[in-house]
Amino acid sequence: MSAQRVNAKLPARGGVGLKADHYRTILNEKPDMGFFEIHAENYMGAGGPPHGYLEAIRRDYPLSVHGVGLSIGGADPLNKDHLARVKDVVDRYDPGLFSEHLAWSTHDTEYFNDLLPLPYTEVTLQQVVDHIDEVQTFLGRQMLLENPSAYVIFKESTYEETDFLREIVKRTGCGLLLDVNNVFVSATNSGGSPEDYVDRFPVEHVQEIHLGGHAPETDELGYPLLIDAHDRKVADPVWALYARTIDRTGPQPTLIEWDANIPTWEILAYEAEQADVVIQSHIEAHAKASEERSDHVSGA
Repeated sequence: MSAQRVNAKLPARGGVGLKADHYRTILNEKPDMGFFEIHAENYMGAGGPPHGYLEAIRRDYPLSVHGVGLSIGGADPLNKDHLARVKDVVDRYDPGLFSEHLAWSTHDTEYFNDLLPLPYTEVTLQQVVDHIDEVQTFLGRQMLLENPSAYVIFKESTYEETDFLREIVKRTGCGLLLDVNNVFVSATNSGGSPEDYVDRFPVEHVQEIHLGGHAPETDELGYPLLIDAHDRKVADPVWALYARTIDRTGPQPTLIEWDANIPTWEILAYEAEQADVVIQSHIEAHAKASEERSDHVSGA
């Protein structure tokens, strides 16, 4: 089966999260899509129709696997049974990339249906480093760590988030997944600058980018509050921040996250096409600038 698959490497193009609503359209129409991404937790069963569809789609498209349940930032030991199930999915589908979140979602035997933030201290840094080392060793592959969306800031934090991520990479050799919508959400909620965050981010370690829609709300004091909802189109300011990001990272595989209020295939595919437009514009602008520099040197 694996010999019939396309190369696992993700292209520097737009991709979308794979949803059951679109299985048949993808298989029947073979759309021009860069890649698909799945949540590992949705494919932890041994068999059934979802695996049948995914096997067929994996033959034609590269795949990225995104975990949401390992609780990398938690204080408790990793759930080894869950980690083994993640490995089964990764080994079965040979994705180009595997990623998880800088967050926690478990305590003792309780599982929370949220990706919760953590203070950026030396203690939590070592916990995250130990967990990533365990994951990468067990999976036998590098993982990417995603920056979170934040709604609170911990007073006890002694690291800026970008420095915390840089230190994690230094100690573990993991890669980074830069979620541009999370940057915009967190900066808006904290009163910071999303542009400054992108400019400080260790972009040399980025291997994938996420984009998604956010829901504008207000907190109990009437201040703006953005929720990382993944239930609508990418907002214009996030597209602008994405273009700034691509100027720093260069072309990267870019996922459109849309996990609730799933739209028609045409709407979802159009969002991925807009990522392709930004990437192509960067490539053309970079080529033009290089040509102008070459002409200047030749004429000097």
